[in-house]
Amino acid sequence: MLEKLVVFVEEYSMEVALEQLLPKLLGDIEFQIIRFQCKNDLLKQAPNRLKGYAAWLPKNWRLLILLDRDDDDCIALKSELENIAATSGLRTKTAEGNGQNFQVITRIAIEELEAWFFGDWQAIQKAYPRVSATVSQKAGFRDPDAIAGGTWEAMERVLKKAGYFSTGLRKVELARSVAIHMDCEKNRSRSFQAFTEAVTAAMA
Repeated sequence: MLEKLVVFVEEYSMEVALEQLLPKLLGDIEFQIIRFQCKNDLLKQAPNRLKGYAAWLPKNWRLLILLDRDDDDCIALKSELENIAATSGLRTKTAEGNGQNFQVITRIAIEELEAWFFGDWQAIQKAYPRVSATVSQKAGFRDPDAIAGGTWEAMERVLKKAGYFSTGLRKVELARSVAIHMDCEKNRSRSFQAFTEAVTAAMA
């Protein structure tokens, strides 16, 4: 039985979103979010951080590393995270396959956190009621993980058109406002589904 989930994230907006989302998924299970300054900072510090955990990590704790894909190659980025964990002496879920003897799960948000928000348009509408209900049905938005030209830029355009964030999208405010309304079981983003599956696997 999982006692604690420790999550590495690269930015404040993801931390804010997870503070709302993890209790929905974990119930009363304890969690800790460790935020780095940026993706490069996480990748730079992760080897030493993970080596530290490898020396004492309790059997019923799990680590989850979350990164935005951004413009990186997803397979290469996932491979880099897997290698960092393995070199640190920790067993990853990917390497263990269907086995439960893992300590670390690595996941990529494609392309950015905002794709998860596009995946739950009802949550967007609850946070920002003037937004059109049909946005997620339009070409270019049907697949939240394949929105062209930058996911947060697309979100900014949609919200500005509805009369919000006239001076520019404030990512932390968006994360806090939307995540509280999100239904973790109905999100259309495949990368969000992979994230929830990772949390479920950690609890097994």
